[in-house]
Amino acid sequence: MDLLAEATRRRNAGRPVISMAVGQPGHPAPQAALAAAREALGHGRIGYTDALGLAELRAKLADYYRRRHGVAVDPARVVVTTGSSAGFNLAFLALFDAGDAVAIARPGYPAYRAILSALGLKVIEVPVNAETQFTLTPESLEAAQAREGVRLKGVLLASPANPTGTVTGRAQLKAVYDYCQGQGITLISDEIYHGLTYAGEEATALEIGDEAIVINSFSKYYCMTGWRIGWMVVPDHIVRPLECLAQSLYISAPELSQIAAIAALGAEEELERYKASCRRNRDFLMARLPKLGLPLLSPMDGAFYAYVDVTRYTNDSMAFARRMLAEIDVAATPGMDFDPLDGHGALRISYAGTYAEMVEATDRMAAWLPEIRI
Repeated sequence: MDLLAEATRRRNAGRPVISMAVGQPGHPAPQAALAAAREALGHGRIGYTDALGLAELRAKLADYYRRRHGVAVDPARVVVTTGSSAGFNLAFLALFDAGDAVAIARPGYPAYRAILSALGLKVIEVPVNAETQFTLTPESLEAAQAREGVRLKGVLLASPANPTGTVTGRAQLKAVYDYCQGQGITLISDEIYHGLTYAGEEATALEIGDEAIVINSFSKYYCMTGWRIGWMVVPDHIVRPLECLAQSLYISAPELSQIAAIAALGAEEELERYKASCRRNRDFLMARLPKLGLPLLSPMDGAFYAYVDVTRYTNDSMAFARRMLAEIDVAATPGMDFDPLDGHGALRISYAGTYAEMVEATDRMAAWLPEIRI
């Protein structure tokens, strides 16, 4: 985040910064969502909603699972949240007690580690690599418990994953779900990049069973990061505890964002065009980055990130990222954010922006990298 702040300062000072550091879609919110929000603002009565969300939005989200995954979901199990971040907070608070052990993948989204630690939970980072197909497996979870001398209370699995782009297929997801069920472990499935899958199966944990906690968001595929609107699908027995927590912590998700989200759920044609632009960026970077001496550390199967090896140039990805921003105005995220042990040799590059930005950024890197050694 410090690097992002510096990129913003440089851009505000008139520098031609290209930020490939954050997962910020380069497309605006869907036109239908914007129109719905304008109409709602015209009425001038935006206020609190039920803590679980507008009934219409919860019903539309249940229908989303029927249309996209062929799964019947009771709208009563849908909880609308203030972005996926609130969903993680609510899930962790409702499901775990201080000291409980929760497994996450390494490399993985750094906010998982931060939120879990802030809540007094024990974070078990499980390494993922080519041997595990860059995702969690029953074997890796079992090995982590033995290594750490703990019994897990929770497992958090993301697909598509940040920063690796890993898509966990249905069979792999079922194996983890079944393992968790057999061990009395709660599985939390982070599906916020659903819709942005280019290879492999995009499966929801709801296809496999009703006991998983599913967390999703309008931020990525729906291009609505700043609207702070997400959702959860949860087992019946924790709906009421989550409602009580949500009432106390958030009152409700913003009504204006909920209204826009209802409209966004019907905007797939427009959003598929954005996905196609991400795919074009992905295909371009898959070919170009290795030619720049930045080989991929994992397949770019989903989301909008390339996780690359920078050890040809440095063993300090933070210093490398700072220098790249300072010298050529290209921002990327150091791997240390995602992997405290091995991330010194990695960099995450976001391709959520425009194709022209991908070309210009890599042109700058091509001229700069031969001179670099950190």
